Formats: sequence, structure tokens, C-alpha cells
Amino acid sequence: MSELADLAARVAGWARRGEQVEAYVARSRETEVQVYGGGVESLSAAESSGVGIRVVRAGRQGFAYAGSLDLDVVEETLAEARDNAGFATEDDHLGLPEPDGVVPAELDLWREELLSFPTDDKVSMALELERAVRAADPRIRQVESAEWGDAAVETAVCSSTGISAATRRTACYLSALAVAGDAGDTQTGVGFSVGRAPADLDAAEAATDAATRATRLLGARKPRSAHLTVVLEPRVTATFLSILAGTLDGESVLKGRSLFADRVGEAVSVAGFTLVDDPTDPDAYSAASYDAEGLATRRNVLVDGGVLRGFLYNTYWARRAGTVSTASAVRAGYKSAPGIGARAVSLVPGERSPEEILQMVGDGLLVQTVSGVHSGVNPVSGDFSVGAEGVLIEGGALAAPVRELTIASTVQRMLAGVVAVGNDLERLPSAASGVTLAIADVSMSGE
Repeated sequence: MSELADLAARVAGWARRGEQVEAYVARSRETEVQVYGGGVESLSAAESSGVGIRVVRAGRQGFAYAGSLDLDVVEETLAEARDNAGFATEDDHLGLPEPDGVVPAELDLWREELLSFPTDDKVSMALELERAVRAADPRIRQVESAEWGDAAVETAVCSSTGISAATRRTACYLSALAVAGDAGDTQTGVGFSVGRAPADLDAAEAATDAATRATRLLGARKPRSAHLTVVLEPRVTATFLSILAGTLDGESVLKGRSLFADRVGEAVSVAGFTLVDDPTDPDAYSAASYDAEGLATRRNVLVDGGVLRGFLYNTYWARRAGTVSTASAVRAGYKSAPGIGARAVSLVPGERSPEEILQMVGDGLLVQTVSGVHSGVNPVSGDFSVGAEGVLIEGGALAAPVRELTIASTVQRMLAGVVAVGNDLERLPSAASGVTLAIADVSMSGE
């Protein structure tokens, strides 16, 4: 990875008087294997590398990128970024970050054994997963997909303002989509296992997960409409937290697109609700020592004991807000300039197990999946209405499966209605982790 850091430093060193230059250099290797019916349906392996360059001069910013690390190409990209800056709108808040003294967390996120793992073994693990799903339950009619995926990503960012950072991480996963059938009814379920190295993956766990989720919904019917307590499974909670985090970034707040604007210091949930974004947690799938601008990441507490404590910022939006960056800059890759985003958002786990939460709820709804999230949630008003399927809870135990229903409320009422936070933190292949979460007084629309 030293050659990436050396190149980024070299570009930053080309800054002229009166301008700031930043180079973001990245290299990645990815593999994906999909099997079906005992054979390989598709196999792809890809490598990419490139550089994104920002130039800030006289309150104007230019950006350009290239999918090459060839020095001549990089020089041309810098020239293009300079040229683009000349056409940009002047903005006094523009400027590259400077070191802020935060010591980066020492995270070991790289597993060399993933890079040396043979492709044949990746195929074998995907085939093993498919066999395990079929064997998990006699009601499994088909394995729609069984997949292996992995990625190894290295990045370096340097700037003429003194930023110098380099990170690398590996990740891999197994994923299966099972189709269960019984008495003319069919249902699907997804299961997966994630890790940083092949030894972290458990095909049996992913297979059981997919089969259980598919068979549990067999015979599902549309329920009667009611107001009740919903219990979100960890994956659904992670979706809810991703929505919540999207309303807690500085850009959304300053643009009036957040329901939490001007509420810092107010109680927005119950005392047992603490929301953090902590990229320094090595177990988080998207953990990182540095953000996409090269600042050391840190544990940002967004909601502490139900009280809103603050928002996420990158350098630009922090300056617009008159505050400092929370090291929450993210990029889609070297082809984009930095934006704002949560990297590892989660709730601090509570004390109750999922079984104890079901018993506490008594009667309600266990939500297994949701749909229509992007169109059904308004980040400004907080209106929340999404499709769902799951299992009714009766007497503290799972009862009849249900589907073709809608759960509705507002984000504000849902936060105020939290009655239990589970102790079952589940790591997911995303920027959010989940726990079982019980929320009272939610509308369920069915028949």
C-alpha cells in the first residue's frame, strides 16, 4: 500500500502557491461467485485503481478523476481539476481539512489469507452453501441463489494542508435466497454470513438463516388492522437506523431536510436509546481508521440516553455550520468528492434477549422484512409507512405468519415509543448493525 501513499503525497506536493491540492488514491479487488443447481452460474473477478484530485483556489473547488495510476495520467488529472476550479462558484467555506490532533484507532482490518484463497475454494463454499440450504428443511423447494463475494480495498489520501492517511480492509460473505413451499404457498428467505477472512464464514449458519426465514412465513395471510407493539428484527432495525442516520447529517440539517434541526439537547427518545456511529469498532463491517478526507475517525454519539447530542459533518458542512468535522466524510470511490455519511451506526445494546422481549410484549407483531422504505419515509416530516411481513406475537410467543400489510407511524412517535432494546447485536454487511427493537403504538393496516 506504500506506493498508493507515495503517489498521493507526490500529487499533494505539486500544489502551487495560493492553492490546496488533495489526492485520493484507491485500489480494489473483488470476486463474486453465483451457483445454481449444483453448478456455477456466474463468476466474476475485477480489479480497479484510480485517483480523485481536488483543487481549491480563491474560494473555488475543482475535482477530476482518472481510472489509472500512471504518472502522466495523474498529472493530466491534476490539470483538469485546476481547470474545473476556474469554472466553479466561489464559496468561502470551501477548503481542505487540516490535521485536528485526533489519534487514529489502530485497527487490524486486513486478512492476507483472503487474497491467497483459491477461486476453486470460493466456488466450493458457494456450492456447500447451496447444499446446506436444501438440506436445512424438507419444505425448501429451491435455492434461488447461493453466492460468495469478497473485496480487498486499499486507499490513501494526502493533501497540501498536512493530511496523510492510508487504510486497507478485506471483507467476504456468503449469501443465500431460499424458496420454501407447502400446500400451494411459497415464501422466500435470505440468509448470510459475513467476515474478513474465509475462516470467519459459516455456511451452515447462513443456510439455516435462509431456510428459517422462508419456512416461518409459510401460510401467511393478511392480518386485521390494529394498533399494536411491533418488534423489529435486527435487520429491520438496521434499516430503521440507516434512515435515522440519514436525517442526522449536517448537510440535511442546514438544507432543512431533517426533522431534527434545532433539536440538539432535546429528548427525542427514551432513556434506554443510545445511538452511535463508531467506525473505530473493529467488528463493524465498515470500520475504518480514517474518513474519506483523511481525518482520524472517532466514536460519535448522536443520541445519548434519548437526548439528541449532535450531527455528522465533513469539513465543508462543518464550516457551513460553524463547527468542526466529526470525521464523517465518505466517498463512493475515487470517482467522487467526499460527502457525509454514517460508517458504523448502531444502538448500544440493552439487557433483554429477543425471547424476553417477546414475552414482555405479550401480543404484537414481529417484523421480519420491510419494503418501500425509500418512498415510504419522509425525512422532513418523519412520516413512516412501509410494507412489511412477519409473524404475530400472542401470549409472548410467535403465532401466525402475516403478509400484505403496512406498518405506519412517524419517526418521532416511533422513537418515543421504544419499549425495549435487545442485547443481540447483529453485524450486517452494511454501514448499520441491528438489535431487536420493540416499539409501541404502531398502526398495522391489513384487512
